[in-house]
Amino acid sequence: MTDSDKETINLGKKLGALLFEGDVVALVGDLGSGKTWFTKGLALGLGVGTDTVIPSPSFSLVNEYKGRCTFYHMDLYRLEDLSEVLYAGLEEYLQSGGVAVMEWADRWPEILPEHRIKVEIVIIDENRRDITLSGQHPRAIDIIEELRASNNEKKEQSH
Repeated sequence: MTDSDKETINLGKKLGALLFEGDVVALVGDLGSGKTWFTKGLALGLGVGTDTVIPSPSFSLVNEYKGRCTFYHMDLYRLEDLSEVLYAGLEEYLQSGGVAVMEWADRWPEILPEHRIKVEIVIIDENRRDITLSGQHPRAIDIIEELRASNNEKKEQSH
């Protein structure tokens, strides 16, 4: 649960710090749920400069950034069918060796690799978001467990 855009960004930053080349993050959530805020945090965690603007790539489909590894930010919102996804070559980014983050990933789950980390963002109210991370692959499970452990350590230190 996050209580502000800043907390959503910070959670993304923590996850981004754990990601390496080849990792894929599948973002799911309604319009305005905070997918792009979360992605801004991921970019920071991946070492993309704080002065870099991270807009939603709704019209460009893919934005590429340089950090400690290449970061691909994709958006499937405007694509109508699987043939458009394939024609756009988005699958290639998932296998390119960088870190790929895909907004609206639930629209075309068949192109996602098994090792993806799914991040589901649900709007609770104007400021609060319920953010759930899941994955089946050992790599995804390891990342999620490491993120939970770091969050638990910080909670214990604040008490």
